Amino acid sequence: MNKGYELSQKLFAEAKEYIPGGVNSPVRAFTSVDTSPVFIDHGLGSKFFDVDGNEYIDYVLSWGPLILGHCHPSVVKSLEACILKGTGFGTPTEIETEVAKKIVNAIPSIEMVRMVNSGTEATMSALRLARAYTNRDKIVKFEGCYHGHSDPLLIKAGSGALTHGVPSSPGVPASIAGNTINATYNDLEGIKKIFKEIGEEVAAVIIEPVAGNMGTVLPEPGFLEGIREVTKEYGALLIFDEVMTGYRVAFGGAQCLYNIKPDITCLGKIIGGGLPVGAYGGSKEIMSKISPSGSVYQAGTLSGNPLAMSAGLAILNELEKEGVYEKLNTLTTSLTDGLKNAANKVGVPVTINKVGAMFTLFFTDEKVNNFTTATSSNLEKFNVFFKHMLSNGIYFAPSQFESAFLSTAHTQENINYTIQISEEAFNKVKNI
Repeated sequence: MNKGYELSQKLFAEAKEYIPGGVNSPVRAFTSVDTSPVFIDHGLGSKFFDVDGNEYIDYVLSWGPLILGHCHPSVVKSLEACILKGTGFGTPTEIETEVAKKIVNAIPSIEMVRMVNSGTEATMSALRLARAYTNRDKIVKFEGCYHGHSDPLLIKAGSGALTHGVPSSPGVPASIAGNTINATYNDLEGIKKIFKEIGEEVAAVIIEPVAGNMGTVLPEPGFLEGIREVTKEYGALLIFDEVMTGYRVAFGGAQCLYNIKPDITCLGKIIGGGLPVGAYGGSKEIMSKISPSGSVYQAGTLSGNPLAMSAGLAILNELEKEGVYEKLNTLTTSLTDGLKNAANKVGVPVTINKVGAMFTLFFTDEKVNNFTTATSSNLEKFNVFFKHMLSNGIYFAPSQFESAFLSTAHTQENINYTIQISEEAFNKVKNI
């Protein structure tokens, strides 16, 4: 049992005086679990430690990028060497090309890649490129998939399947929302209907090939293949948002796992060792439209900065080693099987979706394959479960609708302890 959160609570109260909501990204505020956040002091391996001296097994891992765990020696060594040479110059550096080569060699759909500073920048830039390449305006996205906070992607569905989107956040102009169509994940017939109606106007379909932002939701057999076929038929581009899944579910990303070749791929912070970084890439024909080769403008002062590239190169070198993904898959399966068995033993209905080293435990007995079924989860049960796990040193995401992640630093001992505590937590939620 943890020591309490007195200092974290004090720091949160102070933060709210100077930072909106006390946090720099909303989910960190713990509002969905009706408590206040813990403030982390440092991390090492599979664990991190808060300012009150509490220790946690970390299954969030900076929302996925820390696939080798906290402070991996190779990453630390590369960053230390980089700092001594300089953290940024605003000029080309050799290491940018080294990382780009690694990405091109690993991901079949990418022949050229442009570095940016976040997943939001990557998806935003990919959409602009797709619109310029096709000379069309409309975008199709999927309910429950999150692609960052740029205006065209903060959209919720209209009143009917083929209606144009409406803003899901104040500040998003209706004129921009009107060019985004929201579809249902895993509903291929719905996609075909949209394209039959307005296919000649669609610049791109953007999708998480494995959704991670409504919890982990896997594509049904034939779903991604069908989207690939219909986009080709109508001359629209297919954008895979692999900010979460790239290098996480497989070395070449979900597109290698499912053998689908998108036109543009967006990547996230794994390629920067967990530092602020993103990227988008595709064929030379498409990517050559970007300035200065072409006329599609996109720039970033810190894009490809030496710190992020040094850390990223260190991680990619480690991920190339034999047995890394086998270890990750074995550990993750051990954990998800153990959690499922513990829930069954107590009599709590749960559904666990897993792919590679990411998963979500949903408090529902319904199959979870889209946003509607994900939101059938019992949030009261999740909240009680989350708080019990947290108080016993296990850190899951503070929301039912997020993914959990494992790293190569996690151990079977970590897994066994997590399963043991989960049985206690399931007993607490049994009668809710």
